Amino acid sequence: MEKKIELSHQQIFAANAETIREISGVNVFACYQCGNCTATCPATEFMDLMPHEVIRRLQLGLTEEMLASRTPWICLACLNCSARCPRSIDIARVMEGCRSLILRQKYESYNIHQALSEAARLELPPIALIASFRKNLL
Repeated sequence: MEKKIELSHQQIFAANAETIREISGVNVFACYQCGNCTATCPATEFMDLMPHEVIRRLQLGLTEEMLASRTPWICLACLNCSARCPRSIDIARVMEGCRSLILRQKYESYNIHQALSEAARLELPPIALIASFRKNLL
């Protein structure tokens, strides 16, 4: 059974896609869904959304499902996807932007390691803490 999705102009040009562009510097609308990113990703068996599906959800403004996904946290940032992209889209940067967006929505400050309780530290994927440390040290 096919699921019908209704889209509006406002939804497609959603703020989250623009925020990802500001964070990562990548225009997700340049992607034409060839699937090379997914085909070359070594971690797809652990992902609930494939890399090209994350990009498509950003393009369509369907970001809630993407933000609830485990995929941005599973991305290895190995750059296979970015190297194989015929449009030179840095998908690894988009995944980092997605992780940043998730953290920004969940926590007030991106400097999360200073304000987290022990329980929250145990809940977050390690890559979230590592990214926070990197951003605050550079």
